[in-house]
This record gives sequence, C-alpha cells and structure tokens, in this order.
Amino acid sequence: MALRDVFYGIKEFSEDVLFAPFDALRALELESWSAANIISWLFILVGFVAFIYWMLELKKYNDNNEEDRTSTSHSFLGGDTYQYKD
Repeated sequence: MALRDVFYGIKEFSEDVLFAPFDALRALELESWSAANIISWLFILVGFVAFIYWMLELKKYNDNNEEDRTSTSHSFLGGDTYQYKD
C-alpha cells in the first residue's frame, strides 16, 4: 500500500461519505429553493435568539450594577482617575 493510496482513500471517504448531505441539498435545491435553504434559516434564527438572550443577560447585569468597572486598560480611560499634567 503506497502513500498515494492513503490519500485516495481520504479523498473517496470525503466525497462519498462526508459530502453526501451536501449532495442531497444540491439535488433538493433544484426542486425547492426554500426546502434546501431551511437549514440556513434555522441557523440564522438560532443565532438571532442567542443574540437577544445575550443582550438581555447583559442588560440584567448592567441594571444590577454587578460588573466591576474599575479596571481599565489605560490610565486615560479611567475617568476620574485621569489627571492631565502640563
């Protein structure tokens, strides 16, 4: 068995097994655009719901003042602690 056979095996496994769902979607698209793209719309919906949830959680922590805001990356971002020296 040559090293070339190993790479051909990987190629055949990828094309025949791993890409089979994509081939099915490609064939489905010719029949129904909306059915073929339902997975994309589901991912968009899940991402949108996760974004809304994350924003509501951030608002909850902001309203309760639970975040430690004393640390800044630069002294000039500290607000009251910044003193301009001539």
